[in-house]
Parts: sequence; C-alpha cells; structure tokens
Amino acid sequence: MAKVAFIGLGVMGYPMAGHLKAGGHEVTVYNRTKAKAGAWVEQHGGALAETPRQAVEGAEIAFSCVGNDDDLRGVVLGEDGIFAGLSAGSIYVDNTTASAAVARELYAIGKEQRIAVIDAPVSGGQAGAENGALTVMCGGDEAPFATAQPVIDCYAKAVTLMGPSGAGQLTKMVNQICIAGLVQGLAEGMNFGLKAGLDMDKVIDVIGKGAAQSWQMDNRASTMCKGEFEFGFAVDWMRKDMGICFAEARNDTSSLMHLLLND
Repeated sequence: MAKVAFIGLGVMGYPMAGHLKAGGHEVTVYNRTKAKAGAWVEQHGGALAETPRQAVEGAEIAFSCVGNDDDLRGVVLGEDGIFAGLSAGSIYVDNTTASAAVARELYAIGKEQRIAVIDAPVSGGQAGAENGALTVMCGGDEAPFATAQPVIDCYAKAVTLMGPSGAGQLTKMVNQICIAGLVQGLAEGMNFGLKAGLDMDKVIDVIGKGAAQSWQMDNRASTMCKGEFEFGFAVDWMRKDMGICFAEARNDTSSLMHLLLND
C-alpha cells in the first residue's frame, strides 16, 4: 500500500481517487473547488489539502487529472505546485489528456528534481472511471512505471507503457481521432435513418451484426436516436482533444518539411 495524492476531482478524477482509497492506499486530495474535495473526503475518507503542494508532501506517488495544458502547469509548477511538494525519488502520474509537448516539458523538469514523471492519459469515459475499468496509456521510464502500475491498476482494466515521455499522450491522440470519426459517422447514420422514417431499433440490431458494429454503436446508437447525450464526455472536451491532435500534426508536418527542405 502506498501514500498517494490525487489532484483534480472532476468527472474522471473523483471516482479514480475513490478507487485508490478502496484499494487500501492512503489518499490525500486537492481540488480547485474545495467543496468537492470535502465531499470526496466525506464519502471516501482520506485527507483534504489546501494546495497541490500540501497534498503531495510525503507522497510516494502523486496523481493528477485536470483540464488542459495550462491547468496542468498551474497545479504542477510554482511555489504551491506538485513539484514543490514532492520529494526526490517520488513518482508523478498525470492522467490529464494534454499535449505531448507539456508531458515532455514536465518530464524534463521532474528529472532535474529526481521526480519520475509518467504521462498517463486514460480512455473509457465516466463509466470507465466509475467502474475502475479505464485503459491507461503511459509514457515514461520503465522503472517508475513498474512501481506505479500496481497502484494505477486500482482504477484500470489495462495499463501499458507505450514508450518514452510523451508516448502516452500521442497514443491518446490516436484514440481520440478514431473515436471522433466513429461518433461522427454514427451520428450521421442515425440521423439519416430517422429522417428516412426507419424503425431505428431494427436498423441498429441489423447493422450491429455486420461490419458497422462498434463499441460506440453498441452503447450510443440507441441513445442518439432518443436524443439522450449526457454521458460524461462533453463535445467541448472532444474539441479540445482534437485541437491537441491538430497542433501535434502541424508540428510533425513542420518538422518533416524542414527536413525535406534542408536535405
């Protein structure tokens, strides 16, 4: 059992931190909205901290799950940040979906302080977080990953080291590109069927037995047809994730063009 901290108790972080506590770990939490952290402690036990720095003091492993690159830098850097409170030899696991660039930036800063940094974005949505069945794709060094993996297992069904720092975020980008295409195609198909006056229960049953079948179809087609869309992952979040993908693609294209033009 480990002494851990969890920073960011949103739709995903709240249940993830709960699974760490249920797994027998000593958990201290911090959330920007203090009332939410208080509710978590009331429900799960553990301790509440006033700042990220206080939350991680004495922790062997610190976790975070926040909104974007700026939010991430905000909770990690500075005098009240995670890096100000962690001791040398500790591990920092970030579950935020962020850019590979910020993952590598924090990895480099952490290395200077002898803090191992693992970028570990997750897939599975709110239901996966609540059920402790997330897929976690990690970037970082093998030794700290091996130490952190049994703890991450508390909220995951699969945890994989994809490569060096940033590889976890790059893998999440692939994941989001694939999901966005599936959701868009599924929504277009369901809308077409509705406008055509088809019995959509029959349509979903039939095409779900063929090549059109997917997790999204199995879990979201019927609710799309009913106009139900509250499932813990907002369109704005996907737009944010796609922005990260576009930025990374532009960076790769610029790097490739630079190599070609100077070859």
